[in-house]
Amino acid sequence: MTKKINIHCLQHVAFEGLGCMEKWILDQNHNLTYTHLYNKEELPSVDKIDVLIVMGGEMSIHDEADFPWLKAEKLFIKEAIDKGKKVLGICLGAQLISHVLGGIVSVNKEKEIGWFPVEVAAPEMPILKDVPAVLNVFHWHGETFSIPENATRLFQSEGCANQGFLYKDQVLGLQFHFEVTHETMSEMAVAGQDELIEDKYIQTLENILNTTAFIEQNNKIMFGFLDYLTKK
Repeated sequence: MTKKINIHCLQHVAFEGLGCMEKWILDQNHNLTYTHLYNKEELPSVDKIDVLIVMGGEMSIHDEADFPWLKAEKLFIKEAIDKGKKVLGICLGAQLISHVLGGIVSVNKEKEIGWFPVEVAAPEMPILKDVPAVLNVFHWHGETFSIPENATRLFQSEGCANQGFLYKDQVLGLQFHFEVTHETMSEMAVAGQDELIEDKYIQTLENILNTTAFIEQNNKIMFGFLDYLTKK
């Protein structure tokens, strides 16, 4: 029988939720709670959670003047890591994790929006044993993170060198979105369509919405990552 655990999600914008991860959590009968930071909700006690999931968003980690809750969120993420909680960050979430672990978050040389390939950078890592060497994933970012000290780079791409990392088998950061479903991908694309200007690594709204062939594979990998983090 799967041990029931307490999973808490930090959500930054209404249109960027857990995607397929919500199904995995409910199927496993785990407890799920949220802090909707865009609604200025209070953070819980770190001691009450086992796993922290930090989602993406349209803001930068540097935007504390516009989003004052970022300061408290950073301290919360750092406390969760220091107390040995399992932590997963997606996009902005991964950038926040890198930052609190001493990494640098900066503007990437290219903005990546849409379905583009990444390649596995550390095939020897057990967490990547069932992941193809190259696969198409959904991106939506203009910034990038450095790999924190004592972390291993997991993925890379032509447009962005650092696409994912694992820190001490406890903390996983992903720059892209394995979690998107048809619904959540559409919500993100419609909400952010003003950013879809013609560029090397930016697809059109039509191309994004019509590219669904990789979602099932991506979700299966995401489920595997959640299994890995929660069963260690």
